[in-house]
Amino acid sequence: MGRAGSHPASAPLLLLLVLLRAERLPGAELTFELPDSAKQCFHEDVERGARFSLDYQVITGGHYDVDCYVEDPLGNTIYQETKKQYDSFTHRAEVKGVYQFCFSNEFSTFSHKTVYFDFQVGDEPPILPDMGNRVTALTQMESACVTIHEALKTVIDSQTHYRLREAQDRARAEDLSSRVSCWSIGEVIALLVVSFSQVLLLKAFFTEKRASPRALHS
Repeated sequence: MGRAGSHPASAPLLLLLVLLRAERLPGAELTFELPDSAKQCFHEDVERGARFSLDYQVITGGHYDVDCYVEDPLGNTIYQETKKQYDSFTHRAEVKGVYQFCFSNEFSTFSHKTVYFDFQVGDEPPILPDMGNRVTALTQMESACVTIHEALKTVIDSQTHYRLREAQDRARAEDLSSRVSCWSIGEVIALLVVSFSQVLLLKAFFTEKRASPRALHS
């Protein structure tokens, strides 16, 4: 009786274990409220030569726009955009230290925003331990691992995109519903005022005017 590790049924298990080894890059993913006339900054320590990326999107609020900029440890602005609904930025750190990325809603005086961002640091590790140094072709199972891993990354990105779109559309629907409710209440109030005015006007038309005593004696 052979060992379990050599059984053909262990191939799917090995494939699953390899896929689970693919760790998510260090960084941060957050959805936060950005009040009107406010600015929110975040900091991340990045090694020299490391690659980092920033993806952000405004989910709710105003015209769905926000100012964003990224500064290196020396205070140099390496990325800056104004009134953007969404954008992506990728950079390889030339200086080691704390990088700062800020979102500003200072141009808005009455509408707060809900902002989502995904900040990732570092290059993606290889799926297989010796994948970066090997010179031979990938086996059929290794090729399947790479294909499935890329498909899973696409699924994760699609889920994030649709989740943000759903939150944005839900916020718009709720805002539209509140506007329709306010408009309906206004129409009801206007209808009541007009109806009451018409009743008073018609009552004035059909009310008989009594003659004064002087007119009777004359």
